Amino acid sequence: MYLNCKTYFSFRYGVMSAAKLVELADEYGVQALALTNINCTADHWTFYHECLKVGISPVLGVEIRNGDELMYIILAQNLEGVYCINDYLSTFLQQQKPFPAKCLLQQSVWVIYPFKHRALATEFHEWVGVQPQESTLLFSMRSLLSKCVILQPVTVINKRSYNLHRLLRAIDKNILLSKQQLQHIAKTTEVFMPADQLLKSFSLYPQIITATFKLLESCSYNLDSHSSKNKMYYSSSLSSDSILLEKLAIDGLYKRYGKKNKIAFERVQKELEVINRLEFNAYFLIAWDVVRYAQSRSFYYVGRGSGANSIVAYCLQITDVDPITLDLYFERFLNPYRASPPDFDIDFSWKDRDEMIDYIFKRYGSKYVAMLGMYSTFKQRAAVRELGKVFGLPKIEIDKLVYNSRSGIHEDEIHKQVLHYATSLQSFPNHLSIHPGGILISEKPITTYTTVVLPPKGFPVTQIDMFIAEDIGLYKLDILSQRGLGHIRETVELVEQNTGQRIDISRVQDFMNDTRVADKIKKADTIGCFYIESPAMRQLLKKLRCDDYITLVAASSIIRPGVAQSGMMKQYIQNYHHPNKVRYLHPVMKDLLQETFGVMVYQEDVIKVAHHFAGMDMGEADVLRRAMSGKYRGNSGFDILRNKFFEHCKELGRDDKVANEVWRQIESFAGYSFSKAHSASFAVESYQSLFLKTYFPIEFMVSVINNFGGFYSTELYFNELKRVGALLKPPCVNEGFELTTVCNATVIVGFAHVCGLTQLFIHKLIANRETFGPYLSLVNFVERLCPGIEQLSLLIRCGAFRFTNKRKRELLWEAHMLLKHTKPGNATPALFTHDLKSFSLPKLDEMYYDDVLDEIELFGFPLDDAFNLIDTDLSGTVAAHDFEQYVGKEVSVVGYFITSKPVRTTKGAFMYFGTFLDCYGDWVDSVHFPDSAERYMLQGNGFYQMTGKVLEDFGVYSIEVRCMTKLGIKIGEVQ
Repeated sequence: MYLNCKTYFSFRYGVMSAAKLVELADEYGVQALALTNINCTADHWTFYHECLKVGISPVLGVEIRNGDELMYIILAQNLEGVYCINDYLSTFLQQQKPFPAKCLLQQSVWVIYPFKHRALATEFHEWVGVQPQESTLLFSMRSLLSKCVILQPVTVINKRSYNLHRLLRAIDKNILLSKQQLQHIAKTTEVFMPADQLLKSFSLYPQIITATFKLLESCSYNLDSHSSKNKMYYSSSLSSDSILLEKLAIDGLYKRYGKKNKIAFERVQKELEVINRLEFNAYFLIAWDVVRYAQSRSFYYVGRGSGANSIVAYCLQITDVDPITLDLYFERFLNPYRASPPDFDIDFSWKDRDEMIDYIFKRYGSKYVAMLGMYSTFKQRAAVRELGKVFGLPKIEIDKLVYNSRSGIHEDEIHKQVLHYATSLQSFPNHLSIHPGGILISEKPITTYTTVVLPPKGFPVTQIDMFIAEDIGLYKLDILSQRGLGHIRETVELVEQNTGQRIDISRVQDFMNDTRVADKIKKADTIGCFYIESPAMRQLLKKLRCDDYITLVAASSIIRPGVAQSGMMKQYIQNYHHPNKVRYLHPVMKDLLQETFGVMVYQEDVIKVAHHFAGMDMGEADVLRRAMSGKYRGNSGFDILRNKFFEHCKELGRDDKVANEVWRQIESFAGYSFSKAHSASFAVESYQSLFLKTYFPIEFMVSVINNFGGFYSTELYFNELKRVGALLKPPCVNEGFELTTVCNATVIVGFAHVCGLTQLFIHKLIANRETFGPYLSLVNFVERLCPGIEQLSLLIRCGAFRFTNKRKRELLWEAHMLLKHTKPGNATPALFTHDLKSFSLPKLDEMYYDDVLDEIELFGFPLDDAFNLIDTDLSGTVAAHDFEQYVGKEVSVVGYFITSKPVRTTKGAFMYFGTFLDCYGDWVDSVHFPDSAERYMLQGNGFYQMTGKVLEDFGVYSIEVRCMTKLGIKIGEVQ
């Protein structure tokens, strides 16, 4: 009878999860239940398993709609029917075509048309759905009875959830609740009802009741959630894959280690045996195939994830992390208890990633490959904003509710409703999104398991997310993009262009042994370097006095939030400097954690501690590690693992206090920690960046700027260019390009940094110059390009016509005279040049401040030293390099704001950490505790005078701000 039920995967329509739907059905004694979300099969697998838990027969289907119009409902009779539904949905959703009025599917499905479309139900597999309120219409339609089934939709739970449904529909339509129309929403009757009440509505038509039960009974399938569904073989068979993988691994072993390394050879053999036994050969070979293509295209890449613990992956050049040198834990990567293949995360430059994805789709077939979907869910603030608009609240009131929901404003009844329903909406899926890099490569067509849509990005995306995919045996390969690799690639190209020198960026071992590179790390001179440039990382490197690879690997993991918040980062630093004073919780812990000075730093440490200290087997230990990553936290599965941990500890006679402390440490950090191989992969890339920054600082920083990535704003990277000796020049119509360029030590700012200058006009300017030669004058420029006055004014104001040796104001007058009767048009070279009517101008004084204001407005920052603008006497203030003399004392310091990090204290109070530069270009790190943070808020970019006490922590200095004032800037002299 319940042939048409929805969950919240009917986006912005349904109001309950699959678990809640099944729970309600069980309460009403329902024996068979159909899930039919609107144009979506995202939670089919979840619904199926929830039904089996309580003994309900699951029926899988979909509700087909064109906009608000219900076309028909499709139910799968068997597994083939499930595949047909996924394929049917995928076809129309990818083509973005409306669904036909009559369903095109004929085999292995039932099609149910709404009563108003009853004339379409002409085939054996087609039915007419009759809702209880429509049963009275059947009296005069006796001939139709043999084609009818009961159709009782379930969309909501009760009146409160119906209100939530209406709000979701208004959000979806982007309309006021008062403007909502009946066709936008479900009926209030779309709920579960007692069976006798529902059957009573059809008591005159027993054949309809019988047909409904028979239809439900005819739908039966056994979904396989246990076996792997990834591509089974890279070649033609398991044995062929095994032979190929062994050959490639041995060849790589000889290249990486030579032919006489017995330890490496034995580990390769051990890994190959486990890989073959678990039938993961194809997974490794596909990853190898991907990086082989990248190598053929000279793309830089970094292989990481748990797979980087593997010596086979190292020999196949999937990663550049040597597991023997780093003593990487084999069982983190693979163990006989593990059902899923190891993770391979392969990073590419953002410029190369799309080509890599395109290769995978073409290599393995678009029917068998898809990007992994994920779901954007409603968060509190976003929900408040959406609901505020639906209720018609003015923006100022919505902002107050968003940023201060406890303020007196919400005493209003509507405000209360907004906050109430916003809480109800939290974690509801809002819309389908794309996983940052997950790609599925399956043995059977992807639509065997899920519907596949085609977003604007252009690559097919599954409607199931990562968690469902893993649960059913579909494991992703991550093809990710990051700006850091773009920095490296472009720096190598710029160095060759600028100096003729070719850099072999693969010489990582040489970089690790380079004393100048080591000195860079020790001083934390790491701006622009991948993963190690943030204020927190910069401070950590200085506290550790890090100057080697192993310490950098550890730093890459302990910087993660869980380690820092649990106090273990501070403990690690203390123990690192005083290894003889380390106190281990238990002798077993000393054996396990001596390398990391008694502190759990890597995910592998969770496995080792759970296995050797708590006595859990390797399978349980690895499941615990995965559970700590967040997948199982908060559910009964996690509680079971916790109980097992303590039960095993008790069996081994571990002290309760010690066991509790070990668990606290595991729990506090594991959700945010890296595997050691992951950290090692990041550290390799960090060393590559450090080498380039050390020996080619100008080219490196230009590359960071041109890739528009990094922790800081573009201003800081231009400032870094000046610090390393570059001569910085504004854009130029004759020398400049869209991106920033370098020649020797001269850097010309790219047109891309001029706010308001369109990319189309930039390309036109450059193309004309390359075709017809340099621009001779402003007149010549106008004749050749016919620009609009707005674009031309931007070029003049940013200094792009300085080759004319005319002042900006004179050029602006000239531009307006040239264009006052001209409309912008297509750029064509003039056949004849025209003499500009001569005119004389009074002397137009220009001030230094005018140029600076133009730069701040157009670039977002001045090209000259910002401290030239400060309108304050700096005498009496202290510079950062003198902080050591003032520890514990109050000082006044002036800093140029760079960035801040807001945080909450354990009591929920707001505070923040600040990062500034002083007049010498040195870092000023500030701490603003709640009292100070509330009284002295940051007011955007600019100069701040801060007064407070100098703090010292492991040789790193900061200022605890007591009070803070934003400073003004001065007007310069006439030029």
